[in-house]
Amino acid sequence: MLDGVGKLSPYGGFAGTVGAGQIAQPTPVVGTPNTVKTETLPTDFGTLLGQMTLDAITTLKSGEQTAVAGVRGQATTQQVVEAVMAAEQTLQAGIAIRDKVVAAYLEISRMTI
Repeated sequence: MLDGVGKLSPYGGFAGTVGAGQIAQPTPVVGTPNTVKTETLPTDFGTLLGQMTLDAITTLKSGEQTAVAGVRGQATTQQVVEAVMAAEQTLQAGIAIRDKVVAAYLEISRMTI
């Protein structure tokens, strides 16, 4: 498996076989262009924060639903653990952001005008 990974070209294809002391020359892959979908990012901080909040709520709800499905026997233990860990990580990130916002507010409120 690792042998196949070592032969990958930075251009998306497979490079030729390289012997000892030789320098690998990348072989460009000719074909269809990359069709990577790009997301449009919000232009202001409020919209970004709102979108992040909605994503966090969705992750937390998904974790709850998967945990309930696990209790009912409709989800595997691995699925439950993954969903709960994702929900926990999201909650910890939300708490950290809240703490930073509160600290920034307190610092601003202490400034003299």
